Amino acid sequence: MENLMNNITDVLILLFITITFLQSGLDKVFDWKGNLGFLKEHFSKTFLKSSVPLMLLSITVLEIIAGVLSLAGIIEFIVNGSSEIALYGVVFSSLVLLMLLFGQRIAKDYAGALTITCYFVISIFGVYIISAN
Repeated sequence: MENLMNNITDVLILLFITITFLQSGLDKVFDWKGNLGFLKEHFSKTFLKSSVPLMLLSITVLEIIAGVLSLAGIIEFIVNGSSEIALYGVVFSSLVLLMLLFGQRIAKDYAGALTITCYFVISIFGVYIISAN
């Protein structure tokens, strides 16, 4: 319990990332058809339109990896107070968010890009505080 309390900010950020990415990734798995249809329309007027299925698969896998790494990072903090996996989780989630931001900017969905920026701020703050451990 002491490891948890000594790293509570880190753990809360990791929990946020875990929930965000696992929910998003699993939603894509369980509603593949709906997500694919939405994204095909979303990118229909961009140079990415023919890559939508591959992009969706890539983002789905990467989101699930980011969520699992963050969850493993929480467990690592609690068990031995270490932060190596946690750092991988927040860095990975930051990279996934940059990929998502790129897509939103290409699609000219500036409101969506702003939303991703909010998540990115939390993620990059996680990189900062966890790398300081």
